[in-house]
Amino acid sequence: MDSTTTFCPNMACPARGQTGQGNIGIHSRKDRRFICTQCRKTFAATYGTVFYRLRTASDLVVLIITLLAHGCPVQAIVVAFGFDERTVAAWGARAGRQGQAVQEHLVEQPRDLGQVQADEIRVKRQGVIVWMALAMMVSTRLWLAGAVSEQRDMTLIRRLIKRVRACALHRPLLLCIDGLCSSIRAMRETFRDPVRTGAQGRPRLRPWRHVCIAQVVEALRPAARRRRRTPPRGWHACAR
Repeated sequence: MDSTTTFCPNMACPARGQTGQGNIGIHSRKDRRFICTQCRKTFAATYGTVFYRLRTASDLVVLIITLLAHGCPVQAIVVAFGFDERTVAAWGARAGRQGQAVQEHLVEQPRDLGQVQADEIRVKRQGVIVWMALAMMVSTRLWLAGAVSEQRDMTLIRRLIKRVRACALHRPLLLCIDGLCSSIRAMRETFRDPVRTGAQGRPRLRPWRHVCIAQVVEALRPAARRRRRTPPRGWHACAR
C-alpha cells in the first residue's frame, strides 16, 4: 500500500486529485483502507478499480478479463470456471469503465498531435455486426480514442472526433480519413470555438485555423486496377 501515489476520491475534499501532499495515511492494512487527513474520510485501496467490493481473488478476475479481451466466448468461461454469465459480463463492464477512466486521465490531455489517422472497422460478433471507429496519433502510434456503434453513421463519427478534439491543442493539425463523407462534416463541425461577444443568442462558431483534412484512397490490386477505367487517386486534401 503506497499512500504517496493515492489521492482522496471524496468530491468535497479540498485535496482531491492531489498526490504526494502527505494528506493520505493508512487506516487499516488488513482491510487495505486509506484515510485522508483533510476530510477525515476513509476509502478502500481498490476504489475505482475492477476489484472494488469483489470477493473473488484478483488474480482470477484478471485472468477472466484477459480471456474476454482476447475474444474468448462468455459461455466457455462459464463452463471452465463455473461463474454465472451475468457475473462475467459485469466484470467485463467494470474493466471497460476503468479503462475509459484511465484513457480520459492519461491520453485525453491537450497535446500537439500533428497528424491523426482515423478509420472504421467492421467487426463481426456472435449474431451481430458492429462498427468500431478508431483514431491514432501518427507520430507516436498512440491510440487516441475509439467508439463502437451498430451503424456507421454521423453519430459514431462525431463521438470519435469529439474525443480526438479533447486530446488536441490549438495547433496545426492534419486529419487523415477514408472515403466516408460524414467524417469531413463531423471534423468541420467539431473543430470550432464559440466567439463570445456578450450579445444575446448563440455565439458565432469560428473554425480552427491550419486544420487540414486529407482523404486516403487505397490502391487497388493489379487485377482490379486493370478493370478500372480511371487510375486510382493517391491523396485528395482540402485545407481550411
